[in-house]
Amino acid sequence: MHYLLTYELVDDYLERRGQYRDAHLALAWAAADRGELLLAGALESPVDTAALLFEGESPAAAEAFATADPYVVNGLVKSWRVRPWKTVVGKTASTPVR
Repeated sequence: MHYLLTYELVDDYLERRGQYRDAHLALAWAAADRGELLLAGALESPVDTAALLFEGESPAAAEAFATADPYVVNGLVKSWRVRPWKTVVGKTASTPVR
């Protein structure tokens, strides 16, 4: 199953992220190396939201990521949530429908 973790970012996110970025990316790449995190990044124009796509049996990996993420811990994220995402089209869709 896919789970989408979304962040609502603070207004000065781009100015503040520098000191936490290496730790955030290390956490993200570790999750990717474990096969939990498939894709992640900030939405542009404006940079006010980030989306992280997780895969697993439950939302636990996405929730654990958010609670440990330096961006969340240090107040760069106003709010976050994890939602199940029933993907139906694409090579890696969790529930392909033709």
